[in-house]
Amino acid sequence: MRTQVGIVGAGPAGLLLSHVLHQHGIESIILEDRTREYCENRIRAGVLEHGTVKMINDLSLGERMMREGLIHNGIYFRIYGRDYHFNFPELTGGKYITVYSQHELVKDLIAARLAFGGQILFEAKDVTVHDPETSAPSIRFQHDGKSQKIECDFIAGCDGFHGVCRPSVPAGVLQVFEHVYQFAWLGILAQAAPSCDELIYSRSSRGFALLSMRTPEISRLYLQCRPDEDINEWPDERIWEELQLRVKSNDAWTLKEGPVLQKGVTGMRSFVIEPMQYGRLFLLGDAAHIVPPTGAKGLNLAAGDVHFLGKALEAFYRTGRSDLLDGYSQSCLGRVWKAQRFSWWMTSMLHRFDKEDFLAKLHLADLQFLVTSRGAMQALAENYVGLPFE
Repeated sequence: MRTQVGIVGAGPAGLLLSHVLHQHGIESIILEDRTREYCENRIRAGVLEHGTVKMINDLSLGERMMREGLIHNGIYFRIYGRDYHFNFPELTGGKYITVYSQHELVKDLIAARLAFGGQILFEAKDVTVHDPETSAPSIRFQHDGKSQKIECDFIAGCDGFHGVCRPSVPAGVLQVFEHVYQFAWLGILAQAAPSCDELIYSRSSRGFALLSMRTPEISRLYLQCRPDEDINEWPDERIWEELQLRVKSNDAWTLKEGPVLQKGVTGMRSFVIEPMQYGRLFLLGDAAHIVPPTGAKGLNLAAGDVHFLGKALEAFYRTGRSDLLDGYSQSCLGRVWKAQRFSWWMTSMLHRFDKEDFLAKLHLADLQFLVTSRGAMQALAENYVGLPFE
């Protein structure tokens, strides 16, 4: 097989990139080791920045998102029972966020890519990347019981943190920056109407909690817990009891409960590799960086990577320019590190630490300043709705 760009991974990064390339007349093939059903039902976050929504709409892929997604004009911080509201349009000049489940977006992107005649090879096994340092890289894999090979001009590694693309880079080329947090999130998906029309970030003496939603009938809720928490020690009744305690409000307000559909524990880390490229192999999304979910940046950072790589490839194929490809990593990392800082700041401020030491006291002081300063609230709002891609 021959294509211009071989894409490894059919998550949001790989799918969005394939659509951007298609818009510019650039051919691509996507390889995915999972089934289509798995990709379309893998539950992930669903907060889309203003710029991400614009990108999807500019690609004419947002019809269902705009119809079914939930537009949010702000978030609440509930600090020891007292609510503080961040009005995003007022603080950012009209910007907002959209809640639309990642797996629903993936469904839309897959359906549209196939409708446009694009190639997505699901259940591609034993994928390996070859010769990315040359002008003729290739990808080898097993599909339909046969050994196959894609010859291409460039490879886009969109295969996540545990994928094969990043480990394909020779040792010593990439520098790793990582921070592992002392807490995790116990998350549930519940068949319960949201208790508020916007997200609630709650800090209490018992720890952090987050109330979010996926649809008008489905809520997504989280509790701060230990990274080694045994989910079997958390029956549904205990989860709801703890949530009630952590999100208790000083005002008349009720947490709506319902059957728990899913639950699990997710550890929290910050992770960045530099550079995000090696020869003609470019890393996007979780293959290059991980953020704690507090700042809602994961999918949105992937969209930023797609923006920069799509722009660079379009320039290369249209005019022969290679400077944007050479500068891809530098272009992405400016935005990545700002999102890392924001996510670390949000996480540190809102969670309860095991020891009430000097840093813990500073984080609490930071939080108290934030909710009393319009300037600080504006800075949070600008980061939350998303910094410009450029």
